[in-house]
Amino acid sequence: MIGKVSDAMVRHRHVVLMLGLLVAGVNVAAVGFVPTLGQRLFFPLLFLTLAVLVLALIAMGIRPVYLVVQPQVPAFATPAPAWKVLIALGFLAPASASIGALVRSARAGIASTFDVIVNIPWFLLVALLLVEAWRGYGVQLHPYGIRQRWALGSLTVPWEALPAAQIPPGVDRPSRLRMAIAEPQLVRRRGIPWSRKAMRTDNVDAEFLAAVIGHYAAHPEHRATIGSQAEYERLLAELPPERDGWKSAGDDS
Repeated sequence: MIGKVSDAMVRHRHVVLMLGLLVAGVNVAAVGFVPTLGQRLFFPLLFLTLAVLVLALIAMGIRPVYLVVQPQVPAFATPAPAWKVLIALGFLAPASASIGALVRSARAGIASTFDVIVNIPWFLLVALLLVEAWRGYGVQLHPYGIRQRWALGSLTVPWEALPAAQIPPGVDRPSRLRMAIAEPQLVRRRGIPWSRKAMRTDNVDAEFLAAVIGHYAAHPEHRATIGSQAEYERLLAELPPERDGWKSAGDDS
């Protein structure tokens, strides 16, 4: 049940986030201009925030065993993490209350520069969470290599660098794959990469992603067709049949 809710959250994350922003905007107006209405909204929004954050904690344990086929890129991508969407929604309510309080203070003529400066890091964090949730950043496998992006930077590992994904020993559901790279000088970094030698697996089964990376590292003849549905089906047929879920294909979100 939670898995289906997470999949639906990912597929419709833009609509969900727009609705969350709309509710946040109403809360800003209520707190800033109609304090009595803001007080009435406080407990309902608090309950929704706690419920959303609990769902986010549960969703963190779900690791889909498929890749999203993106023929227009072309690429195979890890699915967007539902927990990021939920966390972004959970942070919108307190952030909107803070903005509304600043608006109310400004209207009353008691807002200070200190109040604004103190809140800037908080607002930047919420903005970063929203960008991450909206874009659905993760790991992409391209014909030229592996690319990992997030809001502040990216890491690109060409197949010529001979990457090998290694699962940390003794970890049941690792949140990252360590990368052993034979030609590190070929690795390209932009901005502030999420990691210099690891791929995120907080939104995909680590063993599955490691098997896919290993397959294309060992079979260069198949890299050119990465991103097509036919290649994805061929890939699933070639992978070791360790889990039945490995036979499920993802749709482009």
